[in-house]
Amino acid sequence: MIPARLQPVLDEVRPVADALVGAGHRAYLVGGIVRDQLLGRDLGPDADIDLTTDATPPQIKAALGPIVDALWTQGERFGTIGVKLGERVIEITTHRAESYAPDSRKPEVAFGTDIGDDLSRRDFTVNAMALELPDPVLVDPFDGAVDLAAGRLRTPLAPEVSFTDDPLRMLRAARFLAGYGLEPVPELVAAVRAHAHRLEIVSAERIRDELDKLLVVTDPSAGLWFIVDTGLADRFLPELTTMRLEQDPIHHHKDVLAHTIAVVAKTEPERLVRLAALLHDVGKPKTRAFTDGGVTFHHHEVVGARMARDRMQALKYSTDDVEAVRKLVYLHLRFHGYGEGWTDAAVRRFVRDAGDQYERLVDLTASDCTTRNKRKAAQLAQRMEDFKVRVRDLREQEELDAIRPDLDGKQIMDHLGTGPGRHIGQALEHLLEIRLDEGPLSEDEAYARLDAWWAAQPS
Repeated sequence: MIPARLQPVLDEVRPVADALVGAGHRAYLVGGIVRDQLLGRDLGPDADIDLTTDATPPQIKAALGPIVDALWTQGERFGTIGVKLGERVIEITTHRAESYAPDSRKPEVAFGTDIGDDLSRRDFTVNAMALELPDPVLVDPFDGAVDLAAGRLRTPLAPEVSFTDDPLRMLRAARFLAGYGLEPVPELVAAVRAHAHRLEIVSAERIRDELDKLLVVTDPSAGLWFIVDTGLADRFLPELTTMRLEQDPIHHHKDVLAHTIAVVAKTEPERLVRLAALLHDVGKPKTRAFTDGGVTFHHHEVVGARMARDRMQALKYSTDDVEAVRKLVYLHLRFHGYGEGWTDAAVRRFVRDAGDQYERLVDLTASDCTTRNKRKAAQLAQRMEDFKVRVRDLREQEELDAIRPDLDGKQIMDHLGTGPGRHIGQALEHLLEIRLDEGPLSEDEAYARLDAWWAAQPS
């Protein structure tokens, strides 16, 4: 019995299925859409709808060209034809087997004609289910539905075969553990540990994209522990393992890795703040020092910002992403540096330095408190709320998000009667410091402050 909740999906794909079947081919709804519909998840407007068929790409184009609103062929050499029907995008792929050569970063694709063979090459049993169309019949040769109900993560073939075919599946397993609350079977865990080194042949870009997907699930904790416990992290994010190994049994300070994963889980499920949370304490092992009072981490945010930048660059993140996370790691302790008393000048400097990362920085700072002491946690939460009120109030009074000197370079040159030079930049910096300390000045007052500064300069 096919659940009634599948009907909207079946209605959307019926024209495509009818056209393929009418041309003498078979059509199957396959992959994540089947899994998510069996779980009762909503079909959003951007949901991926994938079909597989025994038709070749030219046959797919011939069957669907007359009935779809648009058709594109960028993935044709991999067996995939994309179509648009109404507002929905659907991808149709010829049955295939995809695998890596021992030393290749690019998959080799071979087309097939059998749905069972196609499903056997999928990553996990919960993704190796299909619905034959147009009259839906569940095709589930590897008991994916049973595994889904049991909360179990398995591979259709032996995990050694699956992970040799595509080593990225080992990292993808972490996302499915975290995102769907699944438990890996022992043989899957053993295979990941034995084949973690195979991740080295996968491109940095593919690893980066899969890490991003893991980080934005509601709670990625189980997946992050999985990549550390199995040795996967050593291949692309060894700092996580270092944080785990650098614990001190004498002073009993907080487990840095456990704290880091807890912070990630507390932040909003947004990619950049989660990346910053994952990397915010990477500098601690390198800055650890023992004192009579315990252990300290001297300027770990400075070292960590540099390490976060280097790691993200190795994973081929964009320059904008790298700079955003570097800034967040560098500033994540700034809030605590002002103690209880936040002057207007301190608020202005915090907002100026945070720039367009202000909201993420507040989220990271608040989430960085993982103490079990309810009183301390409540005190920090109240301080954060008080601070946000201060920022809101100052924003209403001033252009807090666009703080700049009260005079520009041309005004300074005209007033001083000089041309451009180093002194203009120095004057702008002086006026900016006044603006941060005191708030906006009138134009007359700004000129008066400029005159006083200029008179004090060596001739």
